[in-house]
Amino acid sequence: MDVGKKYRVEQKVEYKDTASSYGSGLLEVFSTPAMIALMEKSAHLLAKSILPENIDTVGTEVDIKHIRATPIGALVTAEAELISFEERKLVFKLFAFDENGEIGYGKHIRYTIDPVKFMNKLN
Repeated sequence: MDVGKKYRVEQKVEYKDTASSYGSGLLEVFSTPAMIALMEKSAHLLAKSILPENIDTVGTEVDIKHIRATPIGALVTAEAELISFEERKLVFKLFAFDENGEIGYGKHIRYTIDPVKFMNKLN
């Protein structure tokens, strides 16, 4: 089911996305948590684009390498590629780039859920 399909999202790096803002470091560069969030967003939106409207997904695992710093003001793109879909488990390859090339890569796992049932279990 749609293995090989890709989805891209992008954002401009702002202070709120920096390591100093997140508290994950002291520098005003694109933080690893912000990069992972953008990468995960690309996977979530890819999953939403191929699943029925009443089904959503939750992320359960990320294995990400952040390999290069990106300054405030730079445009960052994250891309997810669906590499497998078995029963409820979706596995994605993830990449992140800025204007100068690759800044991160890795793998992400999501599982399909019924959002209503999922939230009812929490209450």
